Amino acid sequence: MTADEVRELFAYNAWANRKLFDAAATLPEEHYFRDLRSSHGGIHGTLAHIVWAEQLWLCRWLGKPNPAAAQGRDLRTLAELRARWEDVETERAGFLGGVTDATLVERRGIKPSTGGEFQHTFREMFRHAIDHSSYHRGQVVTLLRQLGVQPPSTGLILYYRARPGSTS
Repeated sequence: MTADEVRELFAYNAWANRKLFDAAATLPEEHYFRDLRSSHGGIHGTLAHIVWAEQLWLCRWLGKPNPAAAQGRDLRTLAELRARWEDVETERAGFLGGVTDATLVERRGIKPSTGGEFQHTFREMFRHAIDHSSYHRGQVVTLLRQLGVQPPSTGLILYYRARPGSTS
């Protein structure tokens, strides 16, 4: 994995997140906020978790304190959630712009809220962040289907096909 590949994967992550935010914006509030008994309740809770986790990892990479409200519980609407994510996305893009191949092997100490301390390379943390968001986007896709909504397709290959200059 190179620094350019990291930037490419986070560009994909942003594209896929936007597709889900757009899909969520079409839902009636009762569906958007409905508790579907998933790992984070429903669509709002799962999207808030994605945004919070992306912000948490960015804070760790930048050496900042963790977000004040755990699990994005301070995000009460889709508009607030999306605005927070856009801020995180902008700040992360700035950070990733300075990442080099040498950065990928640097280690950072991480103290999860569940206890302990772990050392991870940036390469490991970047891979985890992408994997985590992809996993929970998959949950949102399932929740949308449970509500009878056709979910957007957010697969990586579709991102490659949708990029400008794609030969597909």
